[in-house]
Amino acid sequence: MSTIFSEDFLLHTESAKKLYHGFAKELPIIDFHNHLPADQIADNKNFENLTQIWLKGDHYKWRAMRNLAIPEKYITGTATDWEKFEAWASCVPQTLRNPLFHWTHLELKNPFGISEYLKPESAAGIYDKANALLQQPEFSTQGLLKRFNVEMICTTDDPCDDLMPHQTLSNSNSTLKMQPGFRPDNALHINKTSNFRKYIKKLSAVTGITIDGFESLVAALANRIDFFEQNGCRIADHGLSYIPKWKVFTGELDRELKKYINDEYVTAFSEPDTFIANLLLELCKIYHAKSWVQQFHLGPLRNTNSRLYQQIGADAGVDSIGDDAQAENLAQFLDYLDKNNQLAKTIIYNLNPAHNEVFASMTGNFNDGTIRGKIQYGSAWWFSDQLDGMEKQLNALSNIGLLSTFVGMLTDSRSFLSFPRHEYFRRLLCQILGKEMENGLLPTDLNWVGKMVEDICYCNAKNYFNL
Repeated sequence: MSTIFSEDFLLHTESAKKLYHGFAKELPIIDFHNHLPADQIADNKNFENLTQIWLKGDHYKWRAMRNLAIPEKYITGTATDWEKFEAWASCVPQTLRNPLFHWTHLELKNPFGISEYLKPESAAGIYDKANALLQQPEFSTQGLLKRFNVEMICTTDDPCDDLMPHQTLSNSNSTLKMQPGFRPDNALHINKTSNFRKYIKKLSAVTGITIDGFESLVAALANRIDFFEQNGCRIADHGLSYIPKWKVFTGELDRELKKYINDEYVTAFSEPDTFIANLLLELCKIYHAKSWVQQFHLGPLRNTNSRLYQQIGADAGVDSIGDDAQAENLAQFLDYLDKNNQLAKTIIYNLNPAHNEVFASMTGNFNDGTIRGKIQYGSAWWFSDQLDGMEKQLNALSNIGLLSTFVGMLTDSRSFLSFPRHEYFRRLLCQILGKEMENGLLPTDLNWVGKMVEDICYCNAKNYFNL
């Protein structure tokens, strides 16, 4: 049975087909933000079966399965891997118009060469074929990344991580570039009292610095930034609901922080936003001094379902789009760094699509004529990472900024099979531009428009991250 996933999937005009097949399809992938386990890459792991590589940890699929009344046993529970895959296969025919339907079949087609629809009748055959391929060397973690033409990936790493996997890969014969990504969220989560105190003790032990206040905390994080840089890191990332409003971090607050860290009768820090804003500013000054790129993923409302959070933990598929105000504090934050000539290359991402134009317009305020596209409006993210969301992000960027300077797509994924999302994005980009070429809105010069396609899909990112 033929499927919709042909060579010209999403490409509805001749110009779109020529742009994709002639300029976008064969370009390498620079995936500058994901959550892939670095140790599994360094160890060149082969996964036992399709469930292990594809369903485990995929909260997008988990949400759909719960919606279709699949018991948790078959999602994150005690069912066998085959039973979990069988349960997912029963759901796929009911995901029409959800991006999961497209992602599922693109990820079966590339890399496994499976072109049939996944449904209960085809589940066993697809499972067996994929499982057999997964045992081959070409389908190890490094083998898969090579098949997807991945040139560079940037993992997401806590400041306390030892980065041994990155060192192992760097010292191997692999041509894959794997950079660590500095993600200091645990040092910012001061409201999570017990976790924060445990984390400060861990950070103190790793750095050998006694953390007894704000200054020593900054010193400990600076120590880890140096260590990350020595191991190839050039990118920092931060996941926050919003950028807090800046206020002076007074001596009184610093004394309170010391008592809070030491559990001296302070059960909750009185001004968490002031702490976060000041610590974040100090980190950003260091990033600028080191010529790093800083990323801010803003807008989620996390762990809304306390029952599943207690049962499964974070990333259980119970996060949502938040509606926090973003513009004023973000502008104040970026302006503080800019006026002191301490604003690094910056990418900002919004989860709430109502803020598309807010974020797109914000990036234009702080370009300074030194770096092409210095302040970037990041790709459609998380709940917006689908055709409608990506198109809206591209339109907001095009209307308010310059699409030609965009650094393009990333996976933001925990799955080694998620790289067809780059293909998905590239096809959509070519369809949008090709359609406008044929409608008389863009020049019908394939080389002109094709060069912009190449820049967005690969060249801009390569230059931006100095690869």
